[in-house]
Amino acid sequence: MQYYHHMPFGAELTPKGVRFRLWAPSAQKVTLLLGEDASSLEMTSQSEGWFELETNQATEGTLYRYRINDASVVPDPASRFQPQDIHGFSQVINPEKFQWSNEKWKGRPWEEVVIYEAHVGAFTPEGTFKALEAKIPYLIELGITALEIMPIADFPGHWNWGYDGVYLFAPDDSYGTPEDLKSLIQAAHRYGLMVFLDVVYNHFGPEGNYLHQYAPDFFTEKYHTPWGAAINYDQENADWVRQFFINNALFWLLEYQFDGLRLDAVHAIYDHSDHHILKELAETVYRTIDSDRHIHLILENDSNEAHYLIRNRKNQPKWYVAQWNDDIHHILHILATQEKTGYYVDYADRPTTHLAKCLSQGFGYQGEISHFRKNQPRGESSKDLPPGAFISFLQNHDQIGNRAFGDRINTLADDRKIKMLTALILLAPFPPMLFMGQEWGSKQPFLFFCNFGDELSENVREGRKREFAAFPDFKDPETLERIPDPTKPVAFQNSKLNWKEPESNEGEAWLSLFKHLLMLRHEVIKPKLSQMISTNGTYTFLAENGLCVTWQFKDCSQLIVFINLGETAIQLPKTLPNQAIFSTAEYLDEVIKTHILPSWSLICFLHTFSD
Repeated sequence: MQYYHHMPFGAELTPKGVRFRLWAPSAQKVTLLLGEDASSLEMTSQSEGWFELETNQATEGTLYRYRINDASVVPDPASRFQPQDIHGFSQVINPEKFQWSNEKWKGRPWEEVVIYEAHVGAFTPEGTFKALEAKIPYLIELGITALEIMPIADFPGHWNWGYDGVYLFAPDDSYGTPEDLKSLIQAAHRYGLMVFLDVVYNHFGPEGNYLHQYAPDFFTEKYHTPWGAAINYDQENADWVRQFFINNALFWLLEYQFDGLRLDAVHAIYDHSDHHILKELAETVYRTIDSDRHIHLILENDSNEAHYLIRNRKNQPKWYVAQWNDDIHHILHILATQEKTGYYVDYADRPTTHLAKCLSQGFGYQGEISHFRKNQPRGESSKDLPPGAFISFLQNHDQIGNRAFGDRINTLADDRKIKMLTALILLAPFPPMLFMGQEWGSKQPFLFFCNFGDELSENVREGRKREFAAFPDFKDPETLERIPDPTKPVAFQNSKLNWKEPESNEGEAWLSLFKHLLMLRHEVIKPKLSQMISTNGTYTFLAENGLCVTWQFKDCSQLIVFINLGETAIQLPKTLPNQAIFSTAEYLDEVIKTHILPSWSLICFLHTFSD
């Protein structure tokens, strides 16, 4: 089996050789440069700013670049591989070289998802696709059903989070070859593991992006993002820009057989056209890809725009299946650590009430005023969406790596709190997500890291210091100076997982807990999730820091969780549900007998009604 997504741009193999096509609306002349000896062939100018050439002088493996107006030499923005990094030659790739054997694989339904977020370079000592592939049996044993890979589009240098990619169709060469990535995905499918890819459609990285030189219409000054001018999705010549990103989504899902995509920071995508790019992209994906494949499209959206998550009459997502729910993370973080600076300020007042809202309705902010966002309203009503629309987590790359020292929540709060919040995340009906190493209580930091040129690296260093200088904890100059330099190799090396940690007694205990909770999720919770009623849960307060949340299934059974978020025990109702699934309290039988829930503990029930 072979997969090849044919595109209107880039280098495409043909019976006559290779067809090269570049959109360069501001160029008068484009020359194709073939091989290290730079033999040149002038390309034909076509309508709408296109330049094209088909030649038998190129074949699979040929290195090439474009020369614009007899001046600058640039790689192909639709390059499938950059073996010499972002400033070097692009390479003609034969997508059909890899032989797939996954004809029967159709993915898995969303109800089965347990996501594991990983950075390819930091997950293993080797930091490659091949090394990650070797860890797939470990993920299966843990109970993971979906591996979510942080962005891999070719970025500058040898280490980067991935959000500075500039060649969106080219897997970064520091991780391996296109065939290595395909092998990873095929191996995952063989084990029943889905693979999602994090993609960035709101900006290009600051180094190696040559589009301004010949296709400035890729960008617009009408809107601005934290990374500069916005991508042009709704101004003049936006049609081909839109097609570039839509084809990128199709490329990863078809040519590489990814099972889903996570779209980064879509709140920084600006489109006031009649048909928003997010809707057009999702509709094109569902229309193009075989309907028997389970394809899952996920959003990161700080704006909490619930309308992108609506379901159709068959209770299937119209556009996107779920969103990372930062609200629930922020609330749980406050409850565990008492931190109340930065964006945590929006949840500092009555966090138990905020948690109740998240557990029962999804988003914590559904149009309310956000003080952190300069007293602007944030979000849309999510109360009619199912729990499956809200991905919940205690850790992810942002919430760890955007801290100055990359510290994980388990280094900031005591174990009993982390244990209770972990059980809540893994047993609630929301799709759970783990960040690599979380399952063994890793204390390894995940720092921000990048490998730019000298001038840009200096800007990053100084910018990061200015950012943290605004926080009270960094008013001391000595503390500010201790912030790790993200441009140094040590920042990347110190972010790599320490695989000796899970072999320790503490690591083994955490692993055992995670495996047990995920076993319960798969055996007890998962069979019920397809029977969730379309709306979320209900809640009642138990004393000041206690909470009871109930989720209803179509067979009239209920998932019920009692939570104690305080330092004193609370009284449970006189009548308890009939099937206790799990409790973080040391003595479950004692809790049921006395109806007393100890401090910082949880008990979860599946309640069924007898005839």
